[in-house]
Amino acid sequence: MTLTIYDQLMLLHDILSEHTEDCTGEIAEYQQIKRLVQAMMAKNSITDEQLLQLLPEIYNYGRQGEIAQNSPEHITTNKENIVNWMNAINNVHLE
Repeated sequence: MTLTIYDQLMLLHDILSEHTEDCTGEIAEYQQIKRLVQAMMAKNSITDEQLLQLLPEIYNYGRQGEIAQNSPEHITTNKENIVNWMNAINNVHLE
């Protein structure tokens, strides 16, 4: 089953939300973040300028989290960014 862009955005939002709530993240979750961002960027289906500018940051968060020695610290350091990313995702209007 192929995920729609909406499904991908909601999944990304859910993972980010869990990270901020639990202050922990698994390597598989960081890898999933990277895959979701790559898929969305490859499809060129996002037209929201703010989110387009944030996707590389979100990808970088996933990449850095994947190799982080201390996941809670990585999340805490990025908490403000994560909240901004979740707000941007919530504000996306899909055609």
